[in-house]
Amino acid sequence: MKAAYYYGIGDIRVEDVPIPEIQVNEMLVKVKACSVCGTDNRIYRHGHFKVPEGVKRVLGHETSGEVVKVGSAIKGFEVGARVALPPNVGCGTCHMCVRGYNQLCPNYQAFGISMDGGFAEYVKVPSFAVSNVIKIPDHVSYEEAAIAEPLSCVLHAYEAHKTVPGDTVLIIGPGPIGALHVMMNKMAGGRIIVAGRSDARLEQIKQYGADIVINNRESDLKEEIDRITEGRGVDVVITSNSDPEMQKVALEVAGYHGRVSLFGGLPKGKEFVMLNTNLIHYKELTVTATTGSSLLDVHKAMDMISTGKIDVKSLITAKFSIEDTVAALDYAAQGAGMKALITSEL
Repeated sequence: MKAAYYYGIGDIRVEDVPIPEIQVNEMLVKVKACSVCGTDNRIYRHGHFKVPEGVKRVLGHETSGEVVKVGSAIKGFEVGARVALPPNVGCGTCHMCVRGYNQLCPNYQAFGISMDGGFAEYVKVPSFAVSNVIKIPDHVSYEEAAIAEPLSCVLHAYEAHKTVPGDTVLIIGPGPIGALHVMMNKMAGGRIIVAGRSDARLEQIKQYGADIVINNRESDLKEEIDRITEGRGVDVVITSNSDPEMQKVALEVAGYHGRVSLFGGLPKGKEFVMLNTNLIHYKELTVTATTGSSLLDVHKAMDMISTGKIDVKSLITAKFSIEDTVAALDYAAQGAGMKALITSEL
């Protein structure tokens, strides 16, 4: 089979390797679609502590496919089953796992990070990860199912900041995750403002429900928000990017009793940000933050896709073969479109 292996920072090589063998308590999935995430690009360009030097790894953690082999000890799955592979696998017994937060397990494993992921023709599902596998509803495509994982991360954030009808919501970052935030918060009844630095992406984001867009490279974001809200500020701010400066601005543009969602993680070396905590104190702000999503969140996201509450298929703007994995990562990094998809079907 073909697989795109990450060997180190800036080094991905497409190789022909044997199809993985499975044991009686494992499964083999033929990958149909794997979408490219910002995390994949961060690993490719900056590395990851779970991929130590000298270890090669197949990246890709937003994966869907068809079960082609099932170990004799596996119950509930059959050859031909259409499945998605939520990436974060908890130990199942720690305090966080027991409470349902498998993504916060201190000993978590993850497809595409600590285990080989979806930038390959086949993925082996080890015994401890079988419980993570989700069946795809018949009318949901493999492409849509691959977007269930990023949608679940957005849902996890939404359930923390709780947009309600009548809220004005500012989403900073007009990329594919920003588009999912737009759709989620529009569905909740919010008036949506999106800020970003790319006119092309700001124009694209309108089709997902943005009511107002602001190029904050050309305009002062706080001044624009003051003008739009007549000085009240916004009810919800979501930092859907990795810019430390925007975390500072988020506190400034939030109105009284506003909710600030620090969604995007910051790169190493830029994670310490000087925030004006008096803004939190005197405006009685609620500052939330989420990371990844739980297995339950992915199930909920798949249901939202299945019932048509969120249209994720329109986010896929380019498809690449496994041989062109680096091109797919470059496309995603350049912000030319929205979601890039890697598939062995091309």
